[in-house]
This record gives sequence, structure tokens and C-alpha cells, in this order.
Amino acid sequence: MSTIAFDDFLKIDIRAGLVLRTAPFPEARKPAIKLWIDFGPEIGEKKSSAQITDLYDAEALVGRQVMAVVNFAPRQIGPFLSEVLVLGVSDAQGRITLLAPDHDVPPGARMH
Repeated sequence: MSTIAFDDFLKIDIRAGLVLRTAPFPEARKPAIKLWIDFGPEIGEKKSSAQITDLYDAEALVGRQVMAVVNFAPRQIGPFLSEVLVLGVSDAQGRITLLAPDHDVPPGARMH
């Protein structure tokens, strides 16, 4: 693994967001859920497509906090424009577990 300078790390803007609504994404090549996430007044509402269907039900995600990279270029995924990258880690079976704050934080709070 290569190393990066701390200044390079600071270029990645990772924020907490609050899932406002969700929808199934049957058009995606791999099973996914569409998310609309509030990142507070500075960033606003952004959309994401997340391949998290193994462990999460779309409706149960509403009201949940997630962490996401908010300054990557948007990515077209089929008919849906994904604007942020929701972060997660793979478990032993390869299922994605979402990363989230342990306690409530304001939408848009930046990761340190």
C-alpha cells in the first residue's frame, strides 16, 4: 500500500448525513438502494446508489445517519445520478455494513 500526505487526505470531504428517503433500484446491475441524504445547509440534499441490500431494507434506512464522501464527481449509474459515495466496510461474507457516527451529529458534520 502506498502512503499519502496528510494534505491529500484533507482533500477528501467526508460528512455525516441523514437519510431522508429511499427507493429500490431494480435497474442497477447489482442489487442496490437509492438514497436521498441531507448533509445540512452548506451542502444540502444529495443522492446516492448503495449496494447494501444484503443487510439493509430500504424503508428501515430512513432517519439513519450515514457517512459519505461528498466531493467526488457525480457518477451515472444507469438512469440514476449518484452524487455522493456512502461509506461502508465488508464483513466476512462480503456484505456491506454502513459506517455511521456512534451518537447523533448535525447533518453535514465533517469527519476529523
